Amino acid sequence: MQTRIRDLREDHDLTQTIISKMLNISQVAYSYYELGKREIPLNLLCKLADFYETSVDYLLYRTNKK
Repeated sequence: MQTRIRDLREDHDLTQTIISKMLNISQVAYSYYELGKREIPLNLLCKLADFYETSVDYLLYRTNKK
């Protein structure tokens, strides 16, 4: 999952700081999600899916369809 959220962020030319502000978390916390050092809470996972207009299943590697 970490690769998908990083790839989506980079594909949209966004920084970790921008995404962390949108999620109302620190940049360090978001960095840990991208690195796989910390599990992403479900509510934040849903926010990311909505923001990127994709499914949670895509973020979780349950499908390759965005």
